[in-house]
Amino acid sequence: MKIGKETQPRTRISTSDEHTIVVRGSDLCADLIGKLSFTDYFHLLVTGRRPDAAAAAVLDATLVAIAEHGLVPSVQASRMTLAAAPEAMQGAVAAGILGCGSVILGAAENAGRMFSEIDREAGPQGEIAAAAESVVRAYRAAGRAIPGYGHPLHKARDPRVDALFDVAARHGRRGRFVAIAEAVERVIPAVVGKDLKLNVSAAIPAVLLDVGYPVAALKGVPILARTAGLIAHLTEEVEHSIGFALSYQASREVVYEGEVPPGWAGGTSSHP
Repeated sequence: MKIGKETQPRTRISTSDEHTIVVRGSDLCADLIGKLSFTDYFHLLVTGRRPDAAAAAVLDATLVAIAEHGLVPSVQASRMTLAAAPEAMQGAVAAGILGCGSVILGAAENAGRMFSEIDREAGPQGEIAAAAESVVRAYRAAGRAIPGYGHPLHKARDPRVDALFDVAARHGRRGRFVAIAEAVERVIPAVVGKDLKLNVSAAIPAVLLDVGYPVAALKGVPILARTAGLIAHLTEEVEHSIGFALSYQASREVVYEGEVPPGWAGGTSSHP
């Protein structure tokens, strides 16, 4: 990405005049509203192209697969933020999305970049298995985690993996990148020393790359999906608030290990 190189603001996404709003070359009111699903519209916004049936089905499936994940740290941060500032849903959503990184949600992008690296190394006629082993060994030598493999709960394959692969297969688009993802799974035991299975963060980029979704936009898919999940949690938070309960639990469990002043008679709790 070349930051600051452009001197003239430019966009191909949208423009408008007094009578018409244009989005990616289409009239928003005449051509898109009521005629395009939100999934199709998201694809159009990101890529500039309307998806075919397979691409729409795969993208929609990935959004459903990752939207909700329980009371993970980003969701707790979001709910506690709303409990403290109930007038600011936008701030609470932002609090949750700001936690998107290599551990939460960002692994899909990292896995997709790894798959693209394997694809390039294998070349059009190359051996995927050999390229997968080479790249995984390089990651291990550099001390890098293998993104998208292993799960704290699902020791066999994450059940969402086969569900997504089945969607791709039903639409005739279970292709090269799914094969790459499975090749990585096969070489991991010998290279890493653990039998780490595919999780949803590897399945998402595999099926999306197979329908032509851009690598650069991969991280946006779980972010968009999780935004929907956060809105659901925040709606529940308004009706049944647990934000402060989550905070109190943290306060009760934490142990203070720092120094104390002479004559301190308190316990080890950090609660003031």
